[in-house]
Amino acid sequence: MKHLTPKQAWSWLQAETARRTAEGQEAPLFVDVRMEIESLYVGRPPGVNNIPWYEYPDLRPDAARFADAVAAEAGDRRRPVILICRSGKRTLDAGAALEAAGFTEVLHVVHGFEGDLNDTFKRSSLNGWRYDGLPWEQM
Repeated sequence: MKHLTPKQAWSWLQAETARRTAEGQEAPLFVDVRMEIESLYVGRPPGVNNIPWYEYPDLRPDAARFADAVAAEAGDRRRPVILICRSGKRTLDAGAALEAAGFTEVLHVVHGFEGDLNDTFKRSSLNGWRYDGLPWEQM
């Protein structure tokens, strides 16, 4: 699994999408592994697909279900998949599950969308997608 900062991830995504499109291939699949409610109401990068690593009310990951859902969206396990979550923790487990399921190019966004907690337990103040001023949308 490759580890990219938010800025690196955005640059890679733009360049790889342009390259693959020029070659007649599908763009990388950008997956938000947070619960749907998090993705919709906290905010998310534009064009991201929400495929939760776990969901309410169970709040338990099901690696096989997740990998199957990503495979259905990707269409090909060789298609690059880049993962984002709140802080970059869930994506490590989700990415490992994808690699175990045969995905060949898995990347994750270090620090995720909201980043690490600061000394007063607030996010988006030290690092992360939103902190870096990258494009995002919110319901």
